[in-house]
Amino acid sequence: MNHQQRVGGAYPLENRANANCEQLGRLRRPIWAVVALTMGLTMSACTPKSPDVATPTDGAAAPAAPSGGGSISLSGAGASFPAPLYQRWFADYNKANPGTQISYQSVGSGAGIEQFLAGTVDFGATDAPLKPEERAKFKAKYNVDPIQVPLTGGSVVFAYNLEGVKDLKLSRAAYCGIAAGKITKWNDPAIAKANAGAKLPDTTIQFIHRSDGSGTTYQFTTHLKAACGATWTAGANKSISWPVGTGAKGNEGVAAQIQQTPNSIGYVEYSYGKQTNLSMAAIENKSGKLIVPSPESGAEAFVGEKVPADLALTVADSPNPTAYPISGLTWLLIYPQSKDAAKQTALKEVIDWSLTTGKSTATELGYIPLEPELVAKVKEELTKVK
Repeated sequence: MNHQQRVGGAYPLENRANANCEQLGRLRRPIWAVVALTMGLTMSACTPKSPDVATPTDGAAAPAAPSGGGSISLSGAGASFPAPLYQRWFADYNKANPGTQISYQSVGSGAGIEQFLAGTVDFGATDAPLKPEERAKFKAKYNVDPIQVPLTGGSVVFAYNLEGVKDLKLSRAAYCGIAAGKITKWNDPAIAKANAGAKLPDTTIQFIHRSDGSGTTYQFTTHLKAACGATWTAGANKSISWPVGTGAKGNEGVAAQIQQTPNSIGYVEYSYGKQTNLSMAAIENKSGKLIVPSPESGAEAFVGEKVPADLALTVADSPNPTAYPISGLTWLLIYPQSKDAAKQTALKEVIDWSLTTGKSTATELGYIPLEPELVAKVKEELTKVK
């Protein structure tokens, strides 16, 4: 019997004395089946409108939105990691609620945070939690703390284009060495050891990475920093100085570059690999197990993890032996106050719909839906939105 696997559920506890706290803070391990990936709404090419943020301290108050016969338009920008899901959600929501239009630009987490801080969107999106300095910048401008809530989870995979090689397996030594530019040939012994019988060519590895500020890069490099020891020296951030490789913009760009480049390998969010039919490598986790990427194995990375009060859970390298180790959450960035109460109400309704009615779409597209306990924490956080 298949059950949906989600992020943020209560981890099974024998002692229920502290059930309230534990159920909201821990994750559990169900199972679910994944349906074929589909794509919905295409990306908006328009410039985002002002979100009508209430009274920034620099005096640059945004203009109120015109009332258009009850029609509400919301604009957002940010992470490409969840873009296929957000675009489907927003298109489906509009079909059910024609009075609410939502456009979303997949510009990367870095640009999404910048637009959110600047007040040029109604909401931002990021796969990297806001840094203390970003929070401070927001508060200095708007005199209030920003709100960030997770909407889904997913995994970052090694997608590759290597003729004649199926089911590639990469040990930690292998994938750390590739990303660090220290393993440069496909037939390197560190790769060959885990791929007995595979015809690995004596060709140069073409590593593809992000060229823009990226939450996917943040999740990928956060894992490398935790897992690779002295092999990885480039740190962890949305943008880094890459020791090797060719850059491409967005998960879309990296996936396309891998498709077009023989002997290449790079990192993308799972749904992009699935959507574009790219081969995805099994990689060694902290327990020494080679794990094939999937929403099921990705969800295992969250089992037993406590969700902090600010909901900014990051799992750098899960100790769970059944976990795919590069998995994370993605967050929506929200203004607590606005001159346009109707927009704020509409945005909260869109989020509520996405986490409930839209849950099956997250499953369909290969993302990891949030568990009810974490959804409850998100809804509690949204009570701060006025």
